[in-house]
Amino acid sequence: MIRFLLLLTFASMLPARMELTATEACGLFNNLKHTQNSGSLSLEPGSSYEVLRHHKGQYLLKLPGKSPAQRWVDDGCLASVNQPKAAKSGAVSEKNLLALSWHNAFCETHRYRKECKNSRNSGNFTLHGLWPQPKDKVYCGVPKRYVIADREGRWHQLPEPKLSSKTRARLLEVMPGAVSNLHRHEWIKHGTCYGTDEETYFAHAIALAEEVRRSTVARLFRSHAGKRLRIEQVRKAFDESFGWGSGSRVELRCRRGLITEVWLHLGRGDTTLARALKESSPVKSRCRYGIVDRAGYGR
Repeated sequence: MIRFLLLLTFASMLPARMELTATEACGLFNNLKHTQNSGSLSLEPGSSYEVLRHHKGQYLLKLPGKSPAQRWVDDGCLASVNQPKAAKSGAVSEKNLLALSWHNAFCETHRYRKECKNSRNSGNFTLHGLWPQPKDKVYCGVPKRYVIADREGRWHQLPEPKLSSKTRARLLEVMPGAVSNLHRHEWIKHGTCYGTDEETYFAHAIALAEEVRRSTVARLFRSHAGKRLRIEQVRKAFDESFGWGSGSRVELRCRRGLITEVWLHLGRGDTTLARALKESSPVKSRCRYGIVDRAGYGR
């Protein structure tokens, strides 16, 4: 009897079996470097797979009957069976905040992030997130295990948002942080409160970010690389690009003397930035000026 109880206790301490569902037909490799795929195996979208471990952006899966029976696959190719759904609010969020990072400054303060290993977004704004307001409007309808994983920074364990190939490609262009699973974090924490599905949420955020990246505001920042820029200059550029009064809805975020982000306070979810800014209210900016960081490390 004692032996039976000991065995029962030990069994209860074992980690629960983890299964994820394939979202893409990705290759299943014998090793982490993806140099060999015996039998040219790939995931079957919609099928579930047992996960043995996670390491360096990949899952090690158990494939009974295959040789070898343990295979590596990119973690972006699988997601939880129970995907968190957007809050059923009946309408898109009425107040939102669009956070755009100045990529040079982000990499200056986060030198070892994956998204800083290439210079494709050097000298431009990148999408941090689109956040429904007020700021405590987060994790709408999200299971507790995902909330905990997100808050602990285990973003690789969060579900992959369901996006079309076109939207995914645009997202990787404007949100380089997606290589560090930023998009998973943004959907779980903020997107679930936006009032739409993943595709619409990210399509809106991407369109808004692209407008700023093409605007006079981006050109102003590039022309002031290594120089000081004041909030008045930034707001004037927004007025010129998106209509009078737009700039009053904008604030700067600074760190170590650098302008790290531009926050745009928007009204109801919309893909037209001029209209979204107009439907918001003027805000104050705690940061009044800062240096526009140049490409590379050091100001």
